[in-house]
Amino acid sequence: MKKVLWIALVAANIFALDIGAKPPVVTLQGENGGHVKDGSPWSSSMIRDKVYVMFYVDPDEKDKNERVAEALKAKHFDRSKYGSIAIVNMAATWKPNFIIQKILESKQKKYKDTIYVMDKNKVLVDKWGLADDESDILLFDKDGKLLFYKAGRLSDEDIAKLIHIIEVKINEEQV
Repeated sequence: MKKVLWIALVAANIFALDIGAKPPVVTLQGENGGHVKDGSPWSSSMIRDKVYVMFYVDPDEKDKNERVAEALKAKHFDRSKYGSIAIVNMAATWKPNFIIQKILESKQKKYKDTIYVMDKNKVLVDKWGLADDESDILLFDKDGKLLFYKAGRLSDEDIAKLIHIIEVKINEEQV
């Protein structure tokens, strides 16, 4: 019994994201998704050279962390040092992919600085252990190391912490 419990605990932690570490490289392409703008592959190895905030969202939970997006937008971070990625967990909703894709294409045109990506088969849920059917917020440094992760609605304190980390990391870039 102890051996089964130990194996279950190890398996549960295989995909856990560790703050301060780079998650395993994941690529979304073909039937698994890709960039909204042109369908080209997206890889987490592209998370480099800037501080990146990533929203991984179930379309049914798209408004859950709108306050976070608005708070970040209000900061007017230098886009040469800061980037944003919105990955939509398209398998987490009953809504048809073609409808979600049309909405995303219009958002990509409106918010040109944000990288919009489709995850059609919950690849990041499976490979990184992100929360499914939820709104996940992740922050990465310029080397792709995870600095912040939270699933669900961020509190005012969480938002302040996220913004503080971004400001510190962007300022470190200037040194």
